[in-house]
Amino acid sequence: MTLQAGAMETIPSPAPGATIASTMSEQPLLIRNILEHAMRSHPRKQVISRDGAGIVRFTYVQFAARVAKLAHALRKLGIGPGDRVASFAWNGHRHLELYYAVPMIGAVLHTVNIRLFPDQAAYVLDHAGDRAVFVDASLVKALKPAIALDPHADRAFVVMGEGTEPLEGAHDYETLLAGEPETFAWPELDERAAAILCYTSATTGDPKGVLYSHRSTYLHALAIGLTDSLAVRERDRLLPIVPLFHVNAWGTPFVAPMVGADFVMPMERLDPAGVIELCESERVTMSAGVPTVWMGVRDALQASGKRLSTVERIVIGGAAMPKSLLDDLAALGIKAVHAWGMTEMSPVGTVASDTSLLDHDPELQRNERYKQGKFSPIVEWRVVDEHGRDVPADGKARGELLVRGYAIARSYYNNDEANATAFEPDGWFHTGDVVTVDEYGYMEIVDRVKDFIKSGGEWISSVEVENLLMGHPGVKEAAVFGISHPRWQERPVAAVVLREGYEEDEEAIRTWMLERLAKWQTPDRIMFIDAIPRTGVGKFLKRDLRSRYGELFNEGESE
Repeated sequence: MTLQAGAMETIPSPAPGATIASTMSEQPLLIRNILEHAMRSHPRKQVISRDGAGIVRFTYVQFAARVAKLAHALRKLGIGPGDRVASFAWNGHRHLELYYAVPMIGAVLHTVNIRLFPDQAAYVLDHAGDRAVFVDASLVKALKPAIALDPHADRAFVVMGEGTEPLEGAHDYETLLAGEPETFAWPELDERAAAILCYTSATTGDPKGVLYSHRSTYLHALAIGLTDSLAVRERDRLLPIVPLFHVNAWGTPFVAPMVGADFVMPMERLDPAGVIELCESERVTMSAGVPTVWMGVRDALQASGKRLSTVERIVIGGAAMPKSLLDDLAALGIKAVHAWGMTEMSPVGTVASDTSLLDHDPELQRNERYKQGKFSPIVEWRVVDEHGRDVPADGKARGELLVRGYAIARSYYNNDEANATAFEPDGWFHTGDVVTVDEYGYMEIVDRVKDFIKSGGEWISSVEVENLLMGHPGVKEAAVFGISHPRWQERPVAAVVLREGYEEDEEAIRTWMLERLAKWQTPDRIMFIDAIPRTGVGKFLKRDLRSRYGELFNEGESE
């Protein structure tokens, strides 16, 4: 229809029973929008990063100029739409620049776990089909064994920062950026185009890839910024201890500029002293990381009698948080916020922050905060029994958690075999977590399906036993796992790392547990070790423990 100047198009009345089109525009949800918003609405807020022996600071405007320079450099390296670009790096400003420049030109950033074994790192580089690899100078030595496994791959290498380990034929990051324009004509992209590729931590089998879109990344950032989610605010100074390669540091690189929070990055200084120093010098207000990091920080603070005067809250995820850690941090004036998610979920699925219905009962409130929390509004969920039937939300009935939603994968990247077992045809993803959901809507993980221990016809939750064991004053860390038993099918065994100053006394710890736990649930043996084996993101690697102690009860050690 032709309109006269100044005339407005009218929307015809719909037929009876038909829907009517809205008058809203349909702008794509893009990562570019997040950065442009930060530049215009929060121009003085900063990206702060350790760099060598010092600290560098960029306003979001200055940061965006570096992102534009990097985009030009990527194009000169031959990177175009759909190409995968790998990062092998710490949490630093150059890594963050890749988070924006790569997807904003239409390419895909592949964040490689720096703690993968060489064969696994080589596998994901090959599986992703990476055209270029950006590596921190301090990690060149760690990457070389993976490169050696596929020496003829046609990839460009770029070294970020200064180091002593050479990488033949590699470009220097700052040299690539030097002289490039500080603006870029960003292409118009489909919001459903792939933006970032992350691989699972491979507790079993090869890592599996998940491709996040611009749309899913944007929606996830909006969701975790909600008051009863991670509640990131403009006045926050956010320190992600969780690595950028671990599911996009839980979405923090996107929610911080979206709300205008300062973003503080530690590089490789992840020891307790380094974390405490950065929190103090940069007046950090909130942080995020796995429990083991905060156990170390807690121990250091308790030993020194110090407090972190500006840190208000810490988001803890990646593994179940011991109640003792929740209480110890509270005594230090820090609120611990329990959260849960998965690589397949972008990752945040639940957060334990809202206790508005429980103000009348402080102990109930504490117990609910210890759980993994309430589901994000962008997550659909079901809890089903072994026959696929929904179980009641009464806090007691257990079942496997299934999820789907706006920022949840519908399949793995190029992995039909894994897709067949993990995803239902209607989009539901099998998380592999056994959970309960109570009448208030709080979810609690009971165990992983594969870590449940079947003993004499009864199921034992390794997580429940671990959490009790880590409440013992002499136990620093504990991993509980099942191994084959000639009479009971499986029996639980615990691997324990003691706190400094405590001596090994297996019977004393077992006696302490038997006062709090049924005998059939109590580990038959407690093995004292120096360190519990972990995955690249800090989760207990129980398959290694099962392999190490798998013949224990076949050697006359059973009760």
